[in-house]
Amino acid sequence: MDETHSGNPRQQLRDAGLRVTAPRLAVLDLLDGYPHSTADFVAARVREQLGGVSTQTVYDVLRVCAERGLLRRIEPAGSAVRYERRTGDNHHHLVCRSCGEVHDIDCVVGVAPCLQPDADHGFMIDEAEVTFWGLCPQCRAETGPS
Repeated sequence: MDETHSGNPRQQLRDAGLRVTAPRLAVLDLLDGYPHSTADFVAARVREQLGGVSTQTVYDVLRVCAERGLLRRIEPAGSAVRYERRTGDNHHHLVCRSCGEVHDIDCVVGVAPCLQPDADHGFMIDEAEVTFWGLCPQCRAETGPS
């Protein structure tokens, strides 16, 4: 089930047991419009919007919101940690090797096929991370035919 958070952020914060604060609302709002953002990007934009918010405050908001399930933290290899509001649906990502552009990719066959490894070693598996890598159309155009 896709649990993209498009409802009332104030209520989502309360439901997650968090106080409603201006930095938390600003972070959630920003990530609704700019999924797959780095913490530095979020911090810069939130400071533009709210003024005197420290980078550490924004990092704390990102951490606690990810811990409470309001955000998903993704870490593509060789790339900065990124945050998104789409949570709970075990979707995957497509990352450009050149510019780092990221897109969501739904599971391509059936329901969560990636949750069936050849051996589970006794684990109860609840999530799989799959990252597809390639070159986006813009980067392909800039590098010419291969």
